[in-house]
Amino acid sequence: MTIGISIALMLASLLMMLLILLRKGKGGGLSDLFGGGFSSSFGSSSVVERNLDRLTVITGVLWFVCIIALGLLLRP
Repeated sequence: MTIGISIALMLASLLMMLLILLRKGKGGGLSDLFGGGFSSSFGSSSVVERNLDRLTVITGVLWFVCIIALGLLLRP
């Protein structure tokens, strides 16, 4: 059980880093590399940005739940 939650935590951490790097920043950044700068001229909140926000929140909640579960399982 502990190994499964640890693997889920590592996957959630990697996915969270990727999702945060893909977000549109004030100065561009890595999101412009994947076409983020092109969609910014059409509107402030596109469908892709809203879906990216939702996926980031869901991944953050999963990450938080995995941390709490590991803390409870590994408690002496």
